[in-house]
Amino acid sequence: MREPDVSSRQNPRFKATLALRDAKERRKQGLIIVDGAREIGRALDAGVVLRETWMATERVRTDAARALVPRVAGLAPTVETTPELLARLAYGDRDEGLVAVLETPPADLEAVAAALPERPLIAVMEQVEKPGNLGALLRSADGAGVDAVIAADPVSDIWNPNAIRASLGTIFSLPVAACTSSEALAFLRELEVEIMAARVAGGTDYDAVDMTGPVALVVGAETAGLTEAWSGEGVRPVAIPMLGLADSLNVSASAAVLFYEARRQRRAAEA
Repeated sequence: MREPDVSSRQNPRFKATLALRDAKERRKQGLIIVDGAREIGRALDAGVVLRETWMATERVRTDAARALVPRVAGLAPTVETTPELLARLAYGDRDEGLVAVLETPPADLEAVAAALPERPLIAVMEQVEKPGNLGALLRSADGAGVDAVIAADPVSDIWNPNAIRASLGTIFSLPVAACTSSEALAFLRELEVEIMAARVAGGTDYDAVDMTGPVALVVGAETAGLTEAWSGEGVRPVAIPMLGLADSLNVSASAAVLFYEARRQRRAAEA
């Protein structure tokens, strides 16, 4: 086994990579950090540009990680480091011995518009706070065949490594945009899609509305719900009935209920 290229916390290259754990630094450098063989592989499959890979060889133990090593080596430099330093770069307790630095993918409404089919199903999440919920919502959107996801006034950076991990890397397979709520509303109205906003109080039950046409399903923050931007003319409130003590579901759970109801209706309409 060769000696590590980087073995000190004081190494400038390590410090620059570690700084990517911070959203401001990610925006400044135009880079994101991704750990996990599955997540890195899905980013590469989507065409995201790899800048470098950090690797602790003795930690590369899974079949997926071992298979990824020659692939990343053919695309960009690989920095051999110690398990201790790699653990500082990675997130959580899953250690597959690889952390990738990639260029930040585009996340704008123009890219979303170019990718939409004729009868789109669009998810909008407003002010979602927790990266884990953001990632879980993206995972559900991918599973249910949602065509695009818009993060309106996001509190968390959509490229937070925890969001990427919670999405299982599906964030790279979906057209995703981050913008203000007013920009999202204007975009949806220009597309002439029906806007359905999930609200705790009032509105028609979600399974009693027609989701077979062009539609945007909008969910809000875990604490306060949707802002008043998503009310009034052109926005239809929908409700998920709560039959127990709690008055609402977790935002990612609410989104999954809506996504799969839309999928059920669309499949039935096509039968």
